[in-house]
Amino acid sequence: MSWQQRIDQALALRRQAAAYRSRQVNQGGNGRHIQLDQRQYLNFSGNDYLGLSRHPAAIAAWQQGAQQYGVGSGGSGHVTGFSLPHQQLESQLADWLGYPRALLFISGYAANQALLAALMQADDRILADKLSHASLLEAAAHSPAQLRRFQHNQPSSLASLLAKPCSGQQLVVTEGVFSMDGDAAPLAELQQLSRQRGAWLMVDDAHGIGVHGEQGRGSCWQQQVRPEVLVVTFGKAFGASGAAVLCDQPLAEYLLQFARHLIYSTAMPPAQACALQAALRCVQQGDELRSRLHHNIQRFRDGVVGLPLALTESRTAIQPLLVGDNQRALDLAKQLRQHGLWVSAIRPPTVPPGGARLRITLTAAHQPQDIDRLLEVLHDVSTGNY
Repeated sequence: MSWQQRIDQALALRRQAAAYRSRQVNQGGNGRHIQLDQRQYLNFSGNDYLGLSRHPAAIAAWQQGAQQYGVGSGGSGHVTGFSLPHQQLESQLADWLGYPRALLFISGYAANQALLAALMQADDRILADKLSHASLLEAAAHSPAQLRRFQHNQPSSLASLLAKPCSGQQLVVTEGVFSMDGDAAPLAELQQLSRQRGAWLMVDDAHGIGVHGEQGRGSCWQQQVRPEVLVVTFGKAFGASGAAVLCDQPLAEYLLQFARHLIYSTAMPPAQACALQAALRCVQQGDELRSRLHHNIQRFRDGVVGLPLALTESRTAIQPLLVGDNQRALDLAKQLRQHGLWVSAIRPPTVPPGGARLRITLTAAHQPQDIDRLLEVLHDVSTGNY
């Protein structure tokens, strides 16, 4: 089979499964509304949970940072790319979340890949929740360590795996809030089991940070858990991009020596670190935004009762409606867009086979009438009234 035949076959199979992905040009930025092909839609697909991507303080801080430092960092943080705004942001994050150190990464994907690549050795074992993010499972599969997956949010399943002999170290990996189901991990139970077996716990709280816990400190703070490794990202509630790893001093120094994603990647622009400092202040002072978001979540859940689609038990900003069939999920998303509502159809391999869904995300920027409009159209399209 030639290169071209291999590519053509893979694309054909993806199309046949109604799992083909395509990108849309967003002409208006992310927020309550987005604009595509000169048409405005109510946006129920973004992860800007607090609406901070358009916050005046974050925008002004980025602009001022660009004027002072330029638009790029100029190199790796190990060369010339580590600037004062980076240092300040790391210090502020560590203090806020109760860790000795924070290290910035260009993305959450890079942070997860770097951690597992740098930490794991051939005699070690990674025990990951079955529904962990692709960045975690891919990094675990490519690491020299053995990968075992426990049943989603099932501490008993983890306990049985932890009990099996391991000549090296064990690392338990999970998310705080799962990106496709919107449910929360039982972090306290997972931590207790990990400590009983001398294992470390690593939590990726991309979808919990900024939204849950006191001052938006996230899922771990909310459940009074302090994992050995905490990953927080800035592409959701912070409204920007990038990530940070929170850990103790020795691990931070170890990562600075051995995490190749830190050593060989250009650091995030200093101006971005300036904007993230402003976003952090907004998150810390964002009780009103979080209250508005949680009211929107409850309004949606109250209104969706009776819909002929299964709603998960999520109490987070991620509210998936399970459809099952790939093509039906695509058709429903298309009908919603015809009525000015942008909702994404998520299909395998992003979710398990048979798990196609409408992934609805709610934000503090949504107005009550936006939620009501979504519910009205959802009821009509899912019952065939349109």
